[in-house]
Amino acid sequence: MRPAARLARLPGKLLMVGFGCIGQAVLPLLLRHLELRLAQITIVTASAEGEGMARQLGVDFELLALTEGNYRAVLAPRLNAGDFLLNLSVDVSSLALLELCWQRGALYLDASIEPWAGGYTDPARSISQRSNYALREAVLAFARDKRQGPTALVTQGANPGLASCFVKRALINLAAGSGEALTRPQCPDSWAALAQRLGIRTIHIAERDTQTSVQRKLRHEFVNTWSVAGFIGEGTQPSELGWGSHERHFPVDGARHGFGSDAAIYLNRPGMATRVRSWTPLEGPFHGFLVTHGESISIADHLTLHKSGAVVYRPTVHYTYHPCDDAVLSVHEMAGRNWRPQPVQRILRDEITSGLDELGVLLMGHAGGVYWFGSRLSIEQARSLAPFNSATSLQVAAGVLAGMVWALAHPQAGVVEPEDMDHEAVLAIASPYLGELVGVHGDWTPLQGRGQLFAEDMDTEDPWQFKNVRVL
Repeated sequence: MRPAARLARLPGKLLMVGFGCIGQAVLPLLLRHLELRLAQITIVTASAEGEGMARQLGVDFELLALTEGNYRAVLAPRLNAGDFLLNLSVDVSSLALLELCWQRGALYLDASIEPWAGGYTDPARSISQRSNYALREAVLAFARDKRQGPTALVTQGANPGLASCFVKRALINLAAGSGEALTRPQCPDSWAALAQRLGIRTIHIAERDTQTSVQRKLRHEFVNTWSVAGFIGEGTQPSELGWGSHERHFPVDGARHGFGSDAAIYLNRPGMATRVRSWTPLEGPFHGFLVTHGESISIADHLTLHKSGAVVYRPTVHYTYHPCDDAVLSVHEMAGRNWRPQPVQRILRDEITSGLDELGVLLMGHAGGVYWFGSRLSIEQARSLAPFNSATSLQVAAGVLAGMVWALAHPQAGVVEPEDMDHEAVLAIASPYLGELVGVHGDWTPLQGRGQLFAEDMDTEDPWQFKNVRVL
């Protein structure tokens, strides 16, 4: 069932920065559910990808790469109070656009916090300074004295974004199943206290994408079901994870940042080269990539409890991603090229013949074993729900739509993360586009079935140590 036809009214203009696969996926949903005219929309993007679609709809399309030197001159005249900047780009600083929107009185949303082009690899900056942790800390520093003002919702897609809503729904479901008399948490400390009472030690954003096509990956080609540039960008960054208070084996290649919340650590190893064990209900056990994601940091931070200034509880949180099989082959080939991207890049969408994206959160350590809650969306379902989408892109588009509707209903909320929103209100908007939204219990642990193989690398007293999850 689709959400009601019109969910919110956009009083001003919509400026879309970036129009790759996610921008193209989102636009049909915005036209369906927001009160706005085509004449209100302008697209500014560095790639001609999607130009045909925009021209066919009659949307103003400008092919222009935004840089640190030109973004103000290009965007400021197009932004006023009541306008909305939807940032779905790569290589454009989220913080710069957020600050500009704040100054102009415009609303803002992005699906990830991005630096300017080259920011992830700048040799003049340390690994820590180039991390998602540092990018988030810069946004939080900007927000500290701006509790009210134009709403700027950061990292609101599927993951990051909906994953934070999934965690809250999963905690509520587990509490109900345990018989706990529950008053719905109203602040980060009460959510963290609930997670602590339930015994949650580790949370994976566990995703398995099985979409495929007849035309399989060719040599010297990178294939993916969403942005190739976006995946390569995050996958070649060092792995990052929220670091739990129960952990007792600090990684030999790990490091702390030394500033900010201290909720996360990083590994001196690219996410595409770091494998971890996880589980989803349909796939079962699998090895995925520990790719850095904003929700790994923000969820861990929001679920932290302090006492007398010391951390007394925090779960370990990280993304565990098994992309479509052709993307895995692409990563393997790219690693052999010393992480130089292949010259040909292809995004699967219309040619997908079967498969689904199983995207959810896996909560571990509680008395009932493990509990996965999330979205199972097949390619057939995605196509029946919205044009220009794969299962993967529609899950992201649903999160963007829900975030925009929330922002329009709360236009003076200041800088907001997904954890700050009413998760039920967000899921009510997004869920009609998420296929089957389910919670499933399991008995999996990262030690299951391993016997004495590599026993020296295991902590058999506590299965939920990151040491057991990581594949060495």
